[in-house]
Order: sequence, then structure tokens, then C-alpha cells
Amino acid sequence: MAALAWLLIPLVAAIAAGLWGTWANRTRKVRGDGPELDGYARFRAAMEKSHEGARGA
Repeated sequence: MAALAWLLIPLVAAIAAGLWGTWANRTRKVRGDGPELDGYARFRAAMEKSHEGARGA
């Protein structure tokens, strides 16, 4: 009987994790890639700038 109890612990934990994941994801809004792509474009623009003081170092 003790072995059955030890086998039920992971089963109950998996069910609880599934329920929590469903509950945690219920209000998540779908977001596009817009903000990430805008940030990447700003990063690329900053990296492409040439700095006069950095060249002769």
C-alpha cells in the first residue's frame, strides 16, 4: 500500500501542474512580434553607427 501512495504523489503533482498551467495561461494575451522587431531595429541602428573615437584605439 505504501508503494501505491508513492506512485500517486507524482500523479497528483502532474495533475496539479496541469491545472495550474491552464489557470495561469487563461488571461494571457496574444502579442505580435512588433515590439521585439522594433527593439531589434533600434539595436541594429545603434550598432551600425560609426564612432570616430573608436577607430584608432
